[in-house]
Amino acid sequence: MYKNLAATLVAACFFSPVFSQTTPAKGSVTEPVKAGFVYVSPITEAGWTRQHDEGRKAVEAALGNQVKTTFVENVVEGADAERVIRDLAATGHQIIFTPSFGYMEPTLKVAQDYPQVKFESITGYKTTPNVAAANARYYEGRYLAGIAAGRMSKTGVAGFVAGFPIPEVLQGINAFTLGMRAVNPQATVKVVWLNVWFDPPKERDAAMALFNQDVDVIAFHTGSTAVMAAAQERGKMAVAYHSDMRKTGPDAQIVAVTHQWGAYYTERVRAVQNGTWKSANLWGGVREGMIRVGDFGTRVPAAVQQEVLNAQKAVGAGKLQPFRAGKAPVRDNEGQERIAAGQALSDAQILQMNWLVEGVVGKVSR
Repeated sequence: MYKNLAATLVAACFFSPVFSQTTPAKGSVTEPVKAGFVYVSPITEAGWTRQHDEGRKAVEAALGNQVKTTFVENVVEGADAERVIRDLAATGHQIIFTPSFGYMEPTLKVAQDYPQVKFESITGYKTTPNVAAANARYYEGRYLAGIAAGRMSKTGVAGFVAGFPIPEVLQGINAFTLGMRAVNPQATVKVVWLNVWFDPPKERDAAMALFNQDVDVIAFHTGSTAVMAAAQERGKMAVAYHSDMRKTGPDAQIVAVTHQWGAYYTERVRAVQNGTWKSANLWGGVREGMIRVGDFGTRVPAAVQQEVLNAQKAVGAGKLQPFRAGKAPVRDNEGQERIAAGQALSDAQILQMNWLVEGVVGKVSR
């Protein structure tokens, strides 16, 4: 499902910020490519939207005057998104990136009316001849961050502030827990569901509530830096997500799971320029350079940093899979066996994940 474009990306780079140049194909675009970007929240100092805007800037840095980019921020999913996407298509943008799951259907609707425009549905899963989909294996970074959290936690109790119980978030919670328990088998992770992606006051309140429950290290799947700021305020530890957040939590941050979109975005714009763009469905991770763990805080010992970096290399090489069971099966937090001993989940099973692993204190609403 994801192999065609993934193979191209792996061949082109490994942890590289931009991909190799390609020879323009017959009928390629000679004028600057107009690339549009639609953002679901404001561009803040760090977070989901920030990383996608860094990707846009990477396109400009790589292609210079061969590209002109436009972005619209803080666009609500639904009718507003369709209006903005349609406006970009109508004003001559040849490729439009829509990085939010809720943009998938509006993107598909507009794409029907503009078959000559290329669309990139980021975190979407439906494709058409002029709509590609791409997402990242965020769970790989979560597992690695779990190793760091497991080594650093004194209480063995972590917190997790989460937006919605969708598969992507459940993958992250489960991988983080498995990473922690790989180094501390007794570790537990307490989850608070917010049912919102971006609400800094609500994110902060959830973090503070968890810190009152023996939690000394916290992770989150939300859109702001509020949880990191709360950890800094309370003298606790936190795993940054989306972006490096050491400016917000210079003492709190132990590690960051960062999203790297620049190489992918550059390759796709270049493909439009060369006339070689084709619809595809990519799910890339550490191996493709789309997920990176690093940006360690000063309190993390060198030995722990090296352990995490070594594990990251193993993930990139395919030698370490977060959702592969060892000698014992992996069970969910209700006691049901989910991964048989020595077996690994398939991509299809990971993409449909609807359970929480043993060690997680929380429930999935069904």
